[in-house]
Amino acid sequence: MYQEKVVLCGASAYNQKFYLNEDFDSLPQQIKDELKIMCVLYVQDIGGVLTLEFDEEGTLCFHTEAEENDFGYDDIGSVLKIRQLQRTKTELLEALEMYYKVFFMEAGNES
Repeated sequence: MYQEKVVLCGASAYNQKFYLNEDFDSLPQQIKDELKIMCVLYVQDIGGVLTLEFDEEGTLCFHTEAEENDFGYDDIGSVLKIRQLQRTKTELLEALEMYYKVFFMEAGNES
């Protein structure tokens, strides 16, 4: 079903928007709210664009990018903030990986 990366959610400092992939609408509202807060606070502090993506193995990865002339984007702060989120949100991130592997990857293998 999914051969490439699948975006779970993301936020942009440029257009000040949050995006949640509609394939994940079935997530509990509390989880969706926590993802929104996490992503929005990240781009507010660091700048640029943050997306959370599942790779081919179902691992949840943080992907960041910034426009070329975005001098407000904090490269070093980005790495530190992602490490902090991975440390403080371990339970949430692991649960999301498990959810994805069970409901998306297994469902794709059954087809």
